[in-house]
Amino acid sequence: MQHDKNVTRTIGHLIDGQIVNDTARTQPVFNPATGQVSAHVALASVATVEAAIASAEKAYPAWRDTPPLKRARVMSKLKVLLEQRADEIVQLITAEHGKVLGDAMGELQRGIENVEYASYAPELLKGEHSRNAGPGIDSWSEFQPLGVTAGITPFNFPAMVPLWMWPMAVVCGNSFVLKPSERDPSSALLIAQLAQEAGLPPGVLNVVNGDKEAVDTLLHDPRVKAVSFVGSTPIAEYIYSEGAKHGQRVQALGGAKNHAVVMPDADIANAVSAMMGAAYGSCGERCMAVPLIVAVGDEVADKMIDGLKTEIAKMKVGPGTQTDNGGNDMGPLVTKPHFEKVKAYVDAGVAEGATLLVDGRGLKVKGHEDGYFLGPCLFDHVKPGMSIYQEEIFGPVLGIVRVKTLEEAMKLINDHEYGNGTCIFTRDGEAARYFSDHILVGMVGINVPLPVPVAYHSFGGWKRSLFGDLHAYGPDAVRFYTKRKTITQRWPSAGVREGAMFSFPSSR
Repeated sequence: MQHDKNVTRTIGHLIDGQIVNDTARTQPVFNPATGQVSAHVALASVATVEAAIASAEKAYPAWRDTPPLKRARVMSKLKVLLEQRADEIVQLITAEHGKVLGDAMGELQRGIENVEYASYAPELLKGEHSRNAGPGIDSWSEFQPLGVTAGITPFNFPAMVPLWMWPMAVVCGNSFVLKPSERDPSSALLIAQLAQEAGLPPGVLNVVNGDKEAVDTLLHDPRVKAVSFVGSTPIAEYIYSEGAKHGQRVQALGGAKNHAVVMPDADIANAVSAMMGAAYGSCGERCMAVPLIVAVGDEVADKMIDGLKTEIAKMKVGPGTQTDNGGNDMGPLVTKPHFEKVKAYVDAGVAEGATLLVDGRGLKVKGHEDGYFLGPCLFDHVKPGMSIYQEEIFGPVLGIVRVKTLEEAMKLINDHEYGNGTCIFTRDGEAARYFSDHILVGMVGINVPLPVPVAYHSFGGWKRSLFGDLHAYGPDAVRFYTKRKTITQRWPSAGVREGAMFSFPSSR
């Protein structure tokens, strides 16, 4: 990795409404398309993270007592600002992550939809009410905030995933400390500053950049009441166990290995088009990417391969910022170490006996020879037990698995340790219904390759793809970022006195 000593820009933290440059420890932020350092990011010390938590704790009481409608209006103003500054945010995403501009814009738009959902706070938080639950007794429930909450977010969606978390947390009346990925932190920091411009009081949202030291500080501080995380499964397990050990409510979304079943009656051309984006969009760096096609029958496999090879040959790989001639379809991987890791998976697939039909290794992009570019890779005859079948690659590597029946395909999916997303391509409604009813996966698509729920539903997988009992954003986010309080009241009539009751009260 090349380090440019002339780069002086340092990305700091946002604490109590001010940018804080804790620069005792920094690490470089790279432009993946060039391999050059574009900035340095400050890595927060324990003291800096504790200062952010203290700021959030101080801001919490007044924000908790702010009417939900006023909190919601901040979200409405933020939505407008995000739309106005979209091009700037998208440029930051592409410059630090590498994904093409169109994909970055799609990410931001899905994040904005979550901000819009958060603006419905008065409806979402109004609770439930029952009059005359008993004789002259009324009962109602309220959703009350938790206090200081925190989020730890991944590199692959530097704008969208933070917007899954803190808008709903703060609109529910909590304060929040965000620790974005240190690989591409700029967009999350800018969006937090826009939230302040929209009217979010200082301290309600703080941003600390950092590494494991910052994460552990958030997990071990008793002032932090809830932590949300999205990332790999080993880290998700660690986050979940550490946070729970310290009395925190934790939601940790982990890894994935999503399968797409293609049935003999499927529209093959449509399935090929869908799988191109699902496998190679964002260079495969999505937890909802589909790296495995389970073809039911050799004829289906052969047709899918023919179609995929034709489409792969048309793909344009290069810097995400390129917009001429329609722009590129796929950009670079996020860092040099991640590039080497994904390339090693391709090497392993060959060594383990899978057939490499399209080899993206050795791709060089003219003018960007030092960028982290890996071309699309396509394997046939992938089998369970191979590392490219079992493990999450997070790169542009697609494998074909051949089976004879739908039941065999479903058994493969159900036996896998991950259960984030899956899909089936078919014209048979009975097969689709059977698949969706019996597959052990949290998000299912029928002729839809990336079944990511809209903002007013909730996102989450099963098995080792999710640790915790509530999914991300949507209705589950209200439950995660609040605690229910139920009040039962009675006002006895004047002059009426009742004797003691020793039986358990009921409405009879």
